[in-house]
Amino acid sequence: MKIDRKKKYKFYNNADYCVGTGRMGLALTHEYYEQLRLVQEEIGFKHIRGHGLFCEDMGIYEERSWKGKKSFCYNFTYLDRVFDSYLELNIEPFIELGFMPGALASGEQTIFYWKGNTTPPKSYKRWAELIEATLTHLCDRYGRDRVVEWPVEVWNEPNLPGFWKDADMEEYFKLYKVSHETVKKVDKRFKVGGPAVCGIKDEFWIRSFLEFCRREKLKPDFVTRHHYTTEEPDFKGHYTYQMLSDPFAGFANLQTSRDAIDSYKEFKGLPIHITEFNTSYTPTNPIHDTNENAAYMAHQLSHLGDMNESYSYWTFGDVFEEQGIPHTEFYGGFGLVAAGGVRKPTFWTFAFFKRLEELGTKCIYKDEESVIVENPETGEIGGIVWNRGKKQIKKSFTIPIGKEKEYVLVRQIVDPKTTNPLKVWHDLGEPAAPSEEQLAILKASDKPLVQTGILRGKNKEITVSSAVTGYGVEYFSIKPRKFTPDKGYNYKRVVSGFGNK
Repeated sequence: MKIDRKKKYKFYNNADYCVGTGRMGLALTHEYYEQLRLVQEEIGFKHIRGHGLFCEDMGIYEERSWKGKKSFCYNFTYLDRVFDSYLELNIEPFIELGFMPGALASGEQTIFYWKGNTTPPKSYKRWAELIEATLTHLCDRYGRDRVVEWPVEVWNEPNLPGFWKDADMEEYFKLYKVSHETVKKVDKRFKVGGPAVCGIKDEFWIRSFLEFCRREKLKPDFVTRHHYTTEEPDFKGHYTYQMLSDPFAGFANLQTSRDAIDSYKEFKGLPIHITEFNTSYTPTNPIHDTNENAAYMAHQLSHLGDMNESYSYWTFGDVFEEQGIPHTEFYGGFGLVAAGGVRKPTFWTFAFFKRLEELGTKCIYKDEESVIVENPETGEIGGIVWNRGKKQIKKSFTIPIGKEKEYVLVRQIVDPKTTNPLKVWHDLGEPAAPSEEQLAILKASDKPLVQTGILRGKNKEITVSSAVTGYGVEYFSIKPRKFTPDKGYNYKRVVSGFGNK
């Protein structure tokens, strides 16, 4: 493929805007912090979003009885610890308002192992006061100008009866209105959105949500939805197996949200934040641990910016308890990182896209298996090639260059042969809790293979070729080469063999 550096390609790369997390209370644990630290060092997400802000293990809302009289108070001790740790790691909250504190709940319906209450408040006045007190506290602690930049989302997946009692749309709209108005009361600069729908009747819910906002003269600052790309589950023991769905059908579904929003004059152009996405929507699907997941995600990241402002991978790590405490090292968890800080192949997909973002916004080539970006100021070119199939693919890119005669090519390769801690774990006997020695071996297997070479210009062009194995992802960078040898050092002589004359 001959690259025309003047041709423009549509590629909006915002892969590092937000990442998901298990419920907020898990952030109080050491393993959680260490996994997030590792992710931030290599990828550096800007925001983090998860459930459980108002759940019992955070202890924010308390009701007590004394001599027959009830009183309530707020306790932000754990909230401060969690948010302090986030900011220490240079990641800012994407606040999800939910779930319902038990003492404030109108019913007993809960979801997950950790029993998040998913019923409406018994008092919308108290709910509003809780939101106001929490946001005001955050503004006081971290600075109002900073906190108002944290997006606020109202609830999670209210179109699913497990997450919102009876999937009652009108009741959710009431919750949204009260929440929206309360957040804006604290500071009009806050950006508020919803309805955070997933799967079932998503277009209908989004249109109904916008109709409601029109009637009530509410202006959401953004719209949220979720995006998962697997078929019906097959349950086996502790695990869930699902086939991947057609990615283009998924992109078409996402477009329906864009089209729905843009069909309203007053809402046209509102940003869409995908506040959760992954392949499978279950936290026990082994696909999350595989190289196939990494390659599939590369293709997703090349397209999700076409119609969405951001897209938050669910989740950064495997400290996660929706279906109970994990049983073993690799259990099909959503995370980019497994227990003990073992990086899964998909970790590197995000790291590679982050490098493209750092390089620049000028996309000089994009197809269904690759994307290439250049930095006009430095002359550096970076690209990612992925292979969602089982058979090897070959790609060749001929790129026009200027006066430079030599370039250094650096490749980082992630595929089933080079970067596959899941296979290593299997070969070690699938230890549920790897020993120190086994964990060291796993970590030694979780890094890309690095290859380098020298490209020499010919007819003011250079050519880079890639042969990517099945389920492989490759990142390459090309920079002008500056050769600065020390006096008397002869590389060819060094590597020719000292035993030969």
